[in-house]
Amino acid sequence: MQTLDWIILISTLLLIVVYGTYQSRGSKNVKDYLKGGNTSKWWTIGLSVMATQASAITFLSTPGQAFNDGMGFVQFYFGLPIAMVVICMVFIPLYHRLKVYTAYEFLENRFDLKTRTLTAILFLIQRGLAAGITIFAPAIILSAVLGWNLLLLNIIIGVLVIIYTVSGGTKAVNVTQKHQMIVIFTGMIIAFVLIITKLPADITFTKALDIAGASGKMEVLDFSFNLDNRYTVWSGLIGGTFLMLSYFGTDQSQVQRYLSGKSLKEMQIGMMFNGLLKVPMQFFILMVGVMVFVFYQFNQAPVNFNPTATDLVLNSEYAEAYKTIQDKQQLIFEEKQLLINAFVDTNNKEISKEIAALNTSNEELRADARVLIDKAGEAKNLKVESNDKDYVFIHFILNNLPRGLIGLLLAVILSAAMSSTASELNALASTTTMDLYKRNMPERSETEMVNVSKWFTLGWGIVAIGVACVANLAENLIQLVNIIGSIFYGNVLGIFLLGFFFKFVKGNAVFTAALITQLLVIALFLLNEFEIINLPFLWLNFLGCVIVIGIA
Repeated sequence: MQTLDWIILISTLLLIVVYGTYQSRGSKNVKDYLKGGNTSKWWTIGLSVMATQASAITFLSTPGQAFNDGMGFVQFYFGLPIAMVVICMVFIPLYHRLKVYTAYEFLENRFDLKTRTLTAILFLIQRGLAAGITIFAPAIILSAVLGWNLLLLNIIIGVLVIIYTVSGGTKAVNVTQKHQMIVIFTGMIIAFVLIITKLPADITFTKALDIAGASGKMEVLDFSFNLDNRYTVWSGLIGGTFLMLSYFGTDQSQVQRYLSGKSLKEMQIGMMFNGLLKVPMQFFILMVGVMVFVFYQFNQAPVNFNPTATDLVLNSEYAEAYKTIQDKQQLIFEEKQLLINAFVDTNNKEISKEIAALNTSNEELRADARVLIDKAGEAKNLKVESNDKDYVFIHFILNNLPRGLIGLLLAVILSAAMSSTASELNALASTTTMDLYKRNMPERSETEMVNVSKWFTLGWGIVAIGVACVANLAENLIQLVNIIGSIFYGNVLGIFLLGFFFKFVKGNAVFTAALITQLLVIALFLLNEFEIINLPFLWLNFLGCVIVIGIA
């Protein structure tokens, strides 16, 4: 990090905070504070919805996901356009007609107070955890790579978000997210172009795709029904549709984004804009990861991209074994160079098989290295992340981009963290205020309600920072967020679908069914974790929805 990088990073983040605080000053009533005064245009809604979902985890983990596993992860989003159509036709008109502040108000009108309260609490649990992870994700990685203090990073990210979210509410979140998305798109496009320019002169983008294809990274579609494959067309279309319906239709962090719309039409166009742009955006981010993979076919990659893990093992009793792995990887790299050059000239399928075999050998070496890192950590009683998927992209940025652009890409990562966390805190405060506090403490003045909302925003911000400070890394951070959501989302979506389409089902039946379903879904998740059954987490969304409807 050079002085220019620090200037760009700090000025970008401070400008966003100051701009958001200034633009949204003076919210005097609950409608202004929680619904932004219903002034948002469709493009603001669309970008705000995208920014809420596209956290720092997206820009750290997704390229690493593609680097390791290829483009198949994009199938996760195949259900999104279907979900957007349903939400625009069913959810948004209903919320607009009822003039609700939160999605859960509808449930009291349709069922009863206890069903509304239960659903709001389920949302608060899962979104409170997710808010902590969206802070923790960039903090743990930047801490490991740059040597920054992890605790301090968690606090800095959380405090920056709290400042403008408390002061300006929903409008502050919306206006800042619009500019955060501009920073994010600019940074990712520049990164992609630079990766292409850093490839050898004779390697065009088309040839880069051929190399990625020979290495098995361009297999986008998987039509198999094999549950061992987490991401398939079917899990994306079925499990993904139910996840997206629940996320965009019943999760207050997203519902609040479009409830701020100027009109029903603006809300619907904003959501369709998101539906049309989101899949190509994720495809592009995955493609960045694939191009990073191609870059490292011509430039020696580390055995493990987490520098803290490498330092740990090289200063342990396992150092010699790790150096042996590094030497073997160097031999594979040199052999693969010859094969890739031959493949580019001839496009011979037999050569591509040899490249794939060497890639498999390389991954086996990396797996052996992770075992050594874990052993070194255990010997020194230290928790160090050996799984380096989330470190691939940040390693490339810091080691290969010119001065100034490193600061911009770090600003992209931190902007994304701030945008998602701001939406989550805003939604957590709205739900706590409207579904729990106001419902049980009626006859409060507008000024008092705004102040209470600000205190709840501050409180949830402190909770999120606390969760970030005690969190642990999962296999891949983007999967961790989606796993947490999948445990709760199917059940919540089923409750809403019962309210929309099953008029004969009453409140007591839904409340009881929801409690039973949540316990069953948690049990299914744990059985899968302990490898007693084989059930990828995306299917929990579908099963949770079907079970709660069936029981009710």
